[in-house]
Amino acid sequence: MPKLPRATWLLPALLALTGCARTVVLDPTGDVARQQGDLILVATALMLIVIVPVIALTLVFAWRYRASNRTAKYTPDWDHSTQLELVIWAVPLLIIIALGAITWITTHTLDPYRPLDRLSKGRPVPADVAPLEVQVVSLDWKWLFIYPNEGVATVNELALPVDRPVRFLLTSSSVMNAFYIPELAGMIYTMPGMQTELNAVANQPGTFQGLSSNYSGAGFSHMRFTVHATDAAGFEAWVAKARTAGERLDRARYLALEKPSEREPARLFAGVDPGLYDAILNRCVDPRRMCMHEMMAIDAAGGRPAAESGLAVLQDRARGDLRGRPYVPGETCTADAVRPAWTLALRAP
Repeated sequence: MPKLPRATWLLPALLALTGCARTVVLDPTGDVARQQGDLILVATALMLIVIVPVIALTLVFAWRYRASNRTAKYTPDWDHSTQLELVIWAVPLLIIIALGAITWITTHTLDPYRPLDRLSKGRPVPADVAPLEVQVVSLDWKWLFIYPNEGVATVNELALPVDRPVRFLLTSSSVMNAFYIPELAGMIYTMPGMQTELNAVANQPGTFQGLSSNYSGAGFSHMRFTVHATDAAGFEAWVAKARTAGERLDRARYLALEKPSEREPARLFAGVDPGLYDAILNRCVDPRRMCMHEMMAIDAAGGRPAAESGLAVLQDRARGDLRGRPYVPGETCTADAVRPAWTLALRAP
């Protein structure tokens, strides 16, 4: 068989690449992600101003001053050139100044905590449009989405209306993860006991892929979810469908959902217990555990008595736990009886 040029070896790979319609990171549909993609292109172009000439000059010098070239000029005493020094120092300095200015502007413009002021280029957010709030919880190894105003929740499925700002409030149940929808915006971390925020908008209908971009254990590879971007009517229809799902996300069901599992199928919840997300954030979904904000209130009060600090809430819980029934506000209980119970609550895992 005749020998083929080496370039033909690349043909199968090039043919395979023709199936890729576009690169999502550099050509997303969401306005925030598009601005971030443009920033990558601008920063890359600025850096190539130095990289390309350096690579080209390296090849030129290697060829011109090769050992077999006896006609190359030989100047062993040369050690300085003012013109060359100006080029070497001025060009990188100008690039750094340009990159610094662009980074400063875009860092504030694309701050994930900053509410959106536009839907896309030339289209400001209408004054009568309120952002959709979605509470996000990363679990092992799945995603929980709570819609507090709509009163529904989902696992591994997210629905968003097109051309409406979305405000994500994010936390984690156990370890750190990174929430990432390449079509909408950049990555934002989720951490237990802490809340982060991300503002984004979907500008085109479609079905996208979301994922965790931070390794978090055995099921990390399949910690993905589906994003449905639809018009306003389609979103309302999806909410109505979720409300007829029949299953309610209460605290007991959340504690069961919180247990590690892999390849969790998408699931809808017709209702959500009030304050569930705040309990997840404060790590006290289990009523036997003290909430973080209560503990911080006690610390802020310097550990003063219950009447002067947030310890009263914990003592109320302790009375109920101590007597094996819910505590009725106003009933009396001696400090000696309360102390063992709230001490156990402090030590609860």
